[in-house]
Amino acid sequence: MTPTRSLPARRLAATLAALAVVGMPALAPTMVGSAGAAPSQQSAVAATPAAVELAGTENTRTFANYRTTAGRKLNDRVIRSDDLSSLTAADMKKLASLHVTSIIDFRTQIERTIQPEPQVPGATLHNFDVLGAAPVTTLVDLSSAYRTFVTDAHARSAFRNTLLDIKSTAGKGDAVLYHCSAGKDRTGWASAVLLTIVGVDRATVERDFLASNTFRHASANDPLNGVNISWLRSAFAAADQTFGSFDNYVHKGLGLTNADIAGLKKAVLA
Repeated sequence: MTPTRSLPARRLAATLAALAVVGMPALAPTMVGSAGAAPSQQSAVAATPAAVELAGTENTRTFANYRTTAGRKLNDRVIRSDDLSSLTAADMKKLASLHVTSIIDFRTQIERTIQPEPQVPGATLHNFDVLGAAPVTTLVDLSSAYRTFVTDAHARSAFRNTLLDIKSTAGKGDAVLYHCSAGKDRTGWASAVLLTIVGVDRATVERDFLASNTFRHASANDPLNGVNISWLRSAFAAADQTFGSFDNYVHKGLGLTNADIAGLKKAVLA
């Protein structure tokens, strides 16, 4: 699970810091299924993320090691990642071999300008900017940023489109890769939503979220490079407070139908 990133974490940190200087949020936007699962619920097996080794990224992985509370195994058709601007030719060849035909970029326009997205052969790029309509003040309090993932209509639209693309693309047997700059905040919430929708317990969802600290060699107290579990929990709390429950967030906030959810499960579960 040790990353082999050619772009040093310090360079990425400097880039994200630059985003803050110009006044743009550098991080941002993140269940149905076992929506009532308590954070303290433990999985029978504490599965670890399935790393995808790419020289140009440091936080790329699938959910193939996870199972739902009903014992269903997840497939490897969904890949969560970080900035792809430093992908090597070998990396792109590997993504092509994994049948990645859809890449979703959660970043803002300024992030995409600073670190342009490469064209991965055979893959269609979708720019689903999560924070495009969020106020700059989301940088001040990360709990507020995570709540914005839930309460902001623009962010909800980005996550809805992502889930529908996963349903469509993975449903055809191809793979989807979604990412932001560090692969931990916007990508972290998207992953938490997806995992919960398909029936993964909350304890595993939280471990998957916190794995960014391992992949990025960061501390939970480092807001630039790491993640803190309180941020994820604040997003779940916002879903309950704003929509009444997580199920309501998925159905009313994200506008997913029962047929969408069934299709998503069929696409993601082995």
